[in-house]
Amino acid sequence: MFVLELTYIAPIDRIDAAMAEHVAWLDAHYASGVFIASGRKVPRDGGIILALGDDRSKIEEITQSDPFTVAGVCDYTITEFIPTKTSEAMESYRQELPS
Repeated sequence: MFVLELTYIAPIDRIDAAMAEHVAWLDAHYASGVFIASGRKVPRDGGIILALGDDRSKIEEITQSDPFTVAGVCDYTITEFIPTKTSEAMESYRQELPS
């Protein structure tokens, strides 16, 4: 699993101008099963996406296709983690540590 942290590097008016395309991009990755949660950070200086996958390079490709990235209005930090403990609602995402 990956935590994708977006940090805005442009004024909010430029973020808002790319928002519709960004939301369509999010919707496509929800439909494909890669994204499982997302939302704005508080204060509004970026966002967070939880993404499923075991191939970091694929996740990096996905972030490079974000309309926010294409427009040059955000930077991404990608953190991979192993969700060894979850709520019951997220039990299907729970993983074992490698041996």
